[in-house]
Amino acid sequence: MEKVIYLENVSWICDGRHILRNINWEVNPGEHWAIIGLNGSGKSTLLNMINGYLWPSKGEISVLDKRFGDCDVRELRKAIGWVSSSLQERLYTTETAEEIVLSGKFATIGLYDRPDRKDIKQARSIMEQLGCACLSKQLYGTLSQGEKQRVLIARALISSPEILILDEPCTALDIFAREQLLSTLEHIDRMDSKPTLIYVSHHIEEIVPIISHALLLRRGEIYSSGRTRNILTKSNLSDFFETSIDIAWHNKRAWIKVTI
Repeated sequence: MEKVIYLENVSWICDGRHILRNINWEVNPGEHWAIIGLNGSGKSTLLNMINGYLWPSKGEISVLDKRFGDCDVRELRKAIGWVSSSLQERLYTTETAEEIVLSGKFATIGLYDRPDRKDIKQARSIMEQLGCACLSKQLYGTLSQGEKQRVLIARALISSPEILILDEPCTALDIFAREQLLSTLEHIDRMDSKPTLIYVSHHIEEIVPIISHALLLRRGEIYSSGRTRNILTKSNLSDFFETSIDIAWHNKRAWIKVTI
């Protein structure tokens, strides 16, 4: 594979207004990326374009070497796992965590197909790797927010995606649940057939060491992108957030503090 994601001069215009403007971005095999931006920066629009739910007004997109316009995006989506808070709300609270994970095999809301022994073994193996096997027989509706997110990640992984998008997965989590969830990213990175991670957030401190690259999106345009250490600097982030900040590195993670 040459490029996992490739966008060239991509814009999306709605009601005469640029939501995304001149996006040039490429993700190479072996890289994990964070997309950072405040509300209204265009993050959701960018994700919808990568998944083929929105078509560019201008520019070219290819995902997994499949050029949009020359491929069936419905088939392409089968290779992309997407974990979001909106999905969490749609799942059935009366199913067990294991059933929720298994439903990802069939891309359904609710488990209607009968999984075979191999599917069940795979679901249990993934849940074990993500530290949520103990939840397998619990009803999904009784789980905490952090537990639900880990189950959703396992659900996405059961279809062996080549790209895994985590769309603000730490929203509404307390600090302990957040750290537990972030630790699952290291487990994903150690998997034999690990997907490319696209981690979307407002928060710099959620960028864990395995995230090799970062893209800063502001008002629909890429402010800067590149290797994480080169992007997460005091001067760059102060300019990006348009306010003065301090930055400190602890355990290879950046922590920022507004200084005004």
